[in-house]
Amino acid sequence: MHPAPRLSRRAAAAAAIVLLATAVGCAPQPEEKASAAPSGSAAQHCAKGTPATRTPGKLTVATDEPAYEPWFQDGRPADGKGYESAVAYAVAKRLGYGKDAVVWQSVPFNKAFAPGVKTFDFDINQVSISAERKKAVDFSSGYYDVRQAVIALKHGGAAGAKGIADLRKLRLGAQVGTTSLEYITDVVKPTRQPAVYAKNDQAKSALRNGQVDAVVTDLPTAFYITSAEVTEARIVGQFENRGGTPEQFGLVLDKGSALTPCVTRAVDALRADGTLARLEKQWLSDAVDAPVLK
Repeated sequence: MHPAPRLSRRAAAAAAIVLLATAVGCAPQPEEKASAAPSGSAAQHCAKGTPATRTPGKLTVATDEPAYEPWFQDGRPADGKGYESAVAYAVAKRLGYGKDAVVWQSVPFNKAFAPGVKTFDFDINQVSISAERKKAVDFSSGYYDVRQAVIALKHGGAAGAKGIADLRKLRLGAQVGTTSLEYITDVVKPTRQPAVYAKNDQAKSALRNGQVDAVVTDLPTAFYITSAEVTEARIVGQFENRGGTPEQFGLVLDKGSALTPCVTRAVDALRADGTLARLEKQWLSDAVDAPVLK
């Protein structure tokens, strides 16, 4: 998920990544100009510093470490490169915070949406919005529509799977606490207990070493892994959305945060003016869809 001017090996590889694009027809706002603020009472309620942030005059944004591509680039969330880094700064600008006022914080994926008071203003880390998670935290509206995908080594038996039934007897793995793991347990319903990993890096190593037959990740990550990291693997296919409702990533906020409506307005505005579509095209790239597993 990378723009043509970036000629590094990582950027070139990520340009091959598929986007399940939700294209928006409006022209995007230029990055160089400040985004328009909400009008009327909404503008007053969401002006910089109102509601208050964790640190006065600063906006604290959290993500996991390492920060994976194509969501971030070279493990540096603060550089504005990668889809989620770019989205975070676009949201910050809508809230009145320039790049120099954004402070990044490292928070493990699972901890971001666990119960308890948060140390960040919002977290951006491919966290899917769900009713269960909403019991512990707030979410903004969705900033990216996503599907889950299966990756297997090209020469392994799992690479020939055509449907969900073909996956049931395989050794499957995914990162703990993810929707990817939920798809294994709730959709595939394998005959073997899935392998659960603290990080996607561990799942990739297990696949490469033959400890699992296949792993499940979100589709953009799957395309990056197979194009740049585990090139001896391929995408077997992607899952349909459950219940016909798109799975979406949302920004995570403290339960009952006064910032939630303001962050949601910011995300909605970025979708409406075409900014999210532009950033998806820039960092995630559009290509041919992976086959759907039924």
